Amino acid sequence: MKPNLFYSTGYFLCCLVILGVAGCKPATPTPVVPVTAALPVATLVATDTAPGATLAPSATSLPLAARVNGLEITLAEYQSELALFQAAKGTELAPEDKQRVLDDLIDQALLAQAAQEKGFTVDEVMLQERITRLASTLGGDQALQTWLATYKYDQQSFQRALTRSVAAAWMRDQIATAASGTAEQVHARQILLYSADQADQVYQLLKSGNDFGNLALKYDPLTGGDLGWFPRGYLLDKKLEEAAFSLQPGQFSPVIETPAGFHILQVLERDPQHPLSPDARLVLGTQAVSEWLAARRTQSQIEITLS
Repeated sequence: MKPNLFYSTGYFLCCLVILGVAGCKPATPTPVVPVTAALPVATLVATDTAPGATLAPSATSLPLAARVNGLEITLAEYQSELALFQAAKGTELAPEDKQRVLDDLIDQALLAQAAQEKGFTVDEVMLQERITRLASTLGGDQALQTWLATYKYDQQSFQRALTRSVAAAWMRDQIATAASGTAEQVHARQILLYSADQADQVYQLLKSGNDFGNLALKYDPLTGGDLGWFPRGYLLDKKLEEAAFSLQPGQFSPVIETPAGFHILQVLERDPQHPLSPDARLVLGTQAVSEWLAARRTQSQIEITLS
């Protein structure tokens, strides 16, 4: 099975966004956090609705890390995200870690711009709700102020980052939801072995007419090797996926070697439109977001301004 690989920096911000997006009920209101009292909410302003249009907050004179179709990512924001990532990792960041943080900020900008194109806006009420929820998660208003100071967020940079995160999460949810529903799937089971000789012996037994189910139970008494229903794009190993979708019900594959061991698959059922499981929806949704971002990058003007 494949894990959710979409990573977003700013752990607490992202947890907050997840709580407030995708149909979750709002939390019980708590007192307004003072961090927003003196500042207007940052909003995205569309100057064009075509793909790759410039959507940006008011231009700043601050040092920048990147521009994404005109949307500015400040150097201070990038450094705050680096600090959050380092705190989560617990060690010094490698160059690839720093690139990962920058890439994530760029992805958020692309998603937020697309959300604006689709008419989604982050208003003051929505933003305040997320801030209130974050304060509650951290332990109160003072804990939030301490957290902001620790990661060198000022009020404007925090609001800008949170606004973009909320919009990006909304757009990510729209893309992922489109991958839900039904899909061509197979129901398969496997016999997983850890030596080539043993796998070949079992394969010969199957070819001579031994029952696959009985042999599967011998090597996996708990589940009988049942993999359940899964669509294309779900399995981590493409060789296994190709084999599974090449088989008809009752057929079994030759021995397939992967880093996990030696597999023999049998397809039990096929369905051209089988409902996706929650786990499969998550995997396909993550895949859909990754593919969307890759395509969006080719249509966008991305300027890296880090020296």
